[in-house]
Amino acid sequence: MAITIKDVAKLAKVAPSTVSRVIANSPRISEDTKTRVRDAMDELKYHPNFIARSLASQSTKVIGLVLPHSSGVFFQNPFFSEVIQGLSEGVHDNHYALQMTSGKTEFDSYEGVVQMVQGGRVDGIILLYSMIDDKIMEYLTKRKFPFVVIGKPYDLVDKITHVDNDNYMAAKEATDYIIGLGHHKIGFIGGSPSLTVTLDRLNGYKEALRASDIDINEDYIIHGDFLREGGQEAVKALLRRTIPPTALLVTDDLMAVGVVNTLTEMQIEIPTEVSIVSFNNALFAEMSRPPLTSIDINIKELGYQAASNLIQLLKNENDPVKRIIIPHTLVIRQSCDVAPDVE
Repeated sequence: MAITIKDVAKLAKVAPSTVSRVIANSPRISEDTKTRVRDAMDELKYHPNFIARSLASQSTKVIGLVLPHSSGVFFQNPFFSEVIQGLSEGVHDNHYALQMTSGKTEFDSYEGVVQMVQGGRVDGIILLYSMIDDKIMEYLTKRKFPFVVIGKPYDLVDKITHVDNDNYMAAKEATDYIIGLGHHKIGFIGGSPSLTVTLDRLNGYKEALRASDIDINEDYIIHGDFLREGGQEAVKALLRRTIPPTALLVTDDLMAVGVVNTLTEMQIEIPTEVSIVSFNNALFAEMSRPPLTSIDINIKELGYQAASNLIQLLKNENDPVKRIIIPHTLVIRQSCDVAPDVE
């Protein structure tokens, strides 16, 4: 049951109207009383419902957007700015607004969502990620609060509306393309293994190898942050292998830029010595030297569909659970060549 002003007033031993004045920071209330009321609010984890108090309909016309708690990835990786473009168009077309929340830690992000929900600040929430054992997703599910996930939920896939690519098939197709060029020593550079997108792409990569009777070498599989530095560290580790890979499947363009920078600094030629396929098809995939072969996942459409389907759910609480799959395309450029050991 939600905590109310009456509960706070009872604990603080004041009238409910006094609690309202404290929330409004009225100068008519003494500092001692304000402290007592705020302590009671903290103890009860009460978050003022600012907007619902002013709108009889209790509809904020605001969508909450939960960003990954690693702010460095968000601010540096162009995936997020592009997906937010799609989200913004989706909410604007339906006369809604976006309110974003993030935190330095997973706990901070969780607290931000609780404040959004219990404070009545948003009508629904979009999660801009999907990970294993996500406390936020668990909380929203238990509260039966409307939300949509960009990505595939690790659990309850059939009970949560989500917008995603077929990341398993995309990675399999990309790996098949590399294998078709004669490569058998193929490395995998992925994001955090706690993310479902990483797991799906890793499984697609492995299935392509198995289907071609190529042994899966766990030493060729590296995980890191979706940042340039993540790609730099990963490729350095792979190059230290006794027999380094001749091709790399990199699951993010920004990581792939780090890979390209490192190989260039080491005077390792792309693609004659090492071939690269990356994901997202961000602008700098084409601007890279050489331009990167990349999986275009239609990032903007991911955001637009997430916003549109959440708003549809808000308009009709009986709207069925959906799995919206956004198509992908392999864009072939100049970062791949036949394996160096193939005549």
